[in-house]
Amino acid sequence: MKKRYGFFTFFFFVFTALLSSQNYIYTERTDLRRYDNSKYVGLVSREVSAFICPSLKEDYSLYNGNFFIKQQTKRAANDVNKGINDNIDSVFKIYKDGKFEMLEDNGYPSLRNFPSITKNDFVKGDSWSSYSQRAVDPLEKGLFTKIPLYVQYTYTNDLIFHNEECMELHAVWATRYGNTAPSVYFDPDGDSELEKALGKHDAKIYLSKKTGYALLVSDRVDETFFYKDGKNVNFKGTISIFTEYPPAINEDEINPYLQELVKENIAYEKTEKGRRLSIQNLQFEPDSAKLLRGEEERINKIANLLKKLPAKTQFLIEGHTARVGSEEGEYELSLERAHAIAGALIQKGIAAERIICKGYGGSLPLASNENEEGRAKNRRVEITILE
Repeated sequence: MKKRYGFFTFFFFVFTALLSSQNYIYTERTDLRRYDNSKYVGLVSREVSAFICPSLKEDYSLYNGNFFIKQQTKRAANDVNKGINDNIDSVFKIYKDGKFEMLEDNGYPSLRNFPSITKNDFVKGDSWSSYSQRAVDPLEKGLFTKIPLYVQYTYTNDLIFHNEECMELHAVWATRYGNTAPSVYFDPDGDSELEKALGKHDAKIYLSKKTGYALLVSDRVDETFFYKDGKNVNFKGTISIFTEYPPAINEDEINPYLQELVKENIAYEKTEKGRRLSIQNLQFEPDSAKLLRGEEERINKIANLLKKLPAKTQFLIEGHTARVGSEEGEYELSLERAHAIAGALIQKGIAAERIICKGYGGSLPLASNENEEGRAKNRRVEITILE
């Protein structure tokens, strides 16, 4: 008898803990050869990662994603700049019936409602089709165009991947955007200069039999984007998506370092994203992101703690200001101060690619801005050990 996998078991884990609150790391790696009007330009190589924090509600899970681009587009022979990563927000819902809804959309994740299932159960050899969506920005304008996808799936094989028994799915779909008979579709919020897109995708998906997690999606791509000025851009290569989980932290090893930080007026608490260190009353030069010399000892002790964590642990550094000026100026200053702390930690030996920075300005005060004591509490930088 063939073993059957129920709808909710499969769907639950494909979307990575749809009915639980387990945090995870999402990585999308692109390696595509680019051709402009049939002329080879170079290799587009970028890596988009995110720390995803799900929150279970009554009939859906709410996902807050801290996305960041680890590698920018490059020419084939050029090095990649691995600097500090700035956060790109993404907030979305996944309902128990599988419906996917973006609440804060900055283009990530690029694939939505993928993979998806339309059956109550299935066996090896079964095939089905389902609608999904993809966000694209071929010319890297910062303007994302949403393309509907009609994906055909087949449960093809059983195999071992990363020492786990897995199911293999085969998924194929065509890129169809603009006036591409028999369908016509334009995204009213997308790039108005994009006239049409054509192409094909051929993907394999590995799902753990033990957990149902999608361990790998590997998509072979050949598609072309046509613009109103006559330019066309073709991409050929692979897009790979990985899901993994933050490394475990040894409590006994880090507790002594946490106690030292408390002595330095650094608050410590556990949050849904991980352990958060709040550096109170940070001393910067007035209206500047330049740290005063007296902060050296606190930075040293924070770096000593972070060095004791597993090598793949990531850190979210968030800057906050008092609300005393323009919102735009406060935001810029808060991000600059997050970068200042990141830079100081990098000098102490923390790898830049492990750090994500984000600024909030004065939008999340801890105390009143009506007096200096309250403003001092609001001027802070928080470091979250993502786990």
